[in-house]
Amino acid sequence: MGDILSQNEIDELLRALNTGEIDVQQMQTTTQEKKIKSHDFRRPSKFAKDHLKTLHIIHESYSRLVTNFLSGYLRTLVQVDVISVEPLSYYEFNNSISNPVILSVVDFTPLSGSIIFELAPNISFALIDRILGGRGSSIERVRGFTEIELAIIERIIIQMLNLMREPWENVIAIRPRLEKIETNAQFAQIISPNEIVALVTLSARVGEVEGMINICIPHMVVEPIVSKLSTKFWFSTVEKEATQEIKENIEYKIEQTVVPLKVVLGRSTLTVSEFIELQQGDVLGLDSGVNGNLEVLVGDILKFYAKPGVKKNKVAIKIIDVLRREDE
Repeated sequence: MGDILSQNEIDELLRALNTGEIDVQQMQTTTQEKKIKSHDFRRPSKFAKDHLKTLHIIHESYSRLVTNFLSGYLRTLVQVDVISVEPLSYYEFNNSISNPVILSVVDFTPLSGSIIFELAPNISFALIDRILGGRGSSIERVRGFTEIELAIIERIIIQMLNLMREPWENVIAIRPRLEKIETNAQFAQIISPNEIVALVTLSARVGEVEGMINICIPHMVVEPIVSKLSTKFWFSTVEKEATQEIKENIEYKIEQTVVPLKVVLGRSTLTVSEFIELQQGDVLGLDSGVNGNLEVLVGDILKFYAKPGVKKNKVAIKIIDVLRREDE
């Protein structure tokens, strides 16, 4: 990822550019040089390229779900896309966060541990402004969040977290749950600073406001399922052919399934007063005729017509017509 600047360092850099302390031409010449990425052999990356590629695929699907959800929820143009998925230490991620910020600590059940869901301040304020009836514009000067604003943004984050279930279901059935929201990065130390994490960076555009959404996934959280984070596992669509034994077993279980069967002899309508005055021996008139067909229900679905009768001194019915599905 290279060197990550804090918000204070960024402000100092912009001030130096405005005052002329830094030459822009010199900076452009420097950027044209070949970039070299340092590698620490004492702390190798725990995420292979295959793992990062799978995470990229998962969050591409997630970004589409978030785009559809926010577009309908806010009634405005929203676009969320995956920019990158890269491994780095938690210290590097935490050091790059400016204050104030929306940091959501998310329990990643059934996996042990938590992930971080970061929402940029400008995007957060744009969401709040749109929900409260505004045009979805951000504020010019970044300030802290009020309790009401945090309560509004919490509701949105909970719904955005629920959208994670579907993209992850091919790997594991997760149940993400929001534990708490912090506005200061110092209070979101969920793991050791040297622990390796996968940082998923999403670009979000709400109306005319653009910002970032970062999802920080520690390696220790996904370590139990890291073998499933491979493209071979992800794209394995080979289905096992059903054997004759399996088919016969399914047929047998279906044949042995118990279903309720009832016959409707007729129907009648009574007023409440008539119902209260009913006495033993009273006769009720039904809407069906003596020679009419009786309805035979399987569960609550009409399936047969029958005639009443007696067989071996027991009341019985005789099926005279089968109601096919296409006849309904």
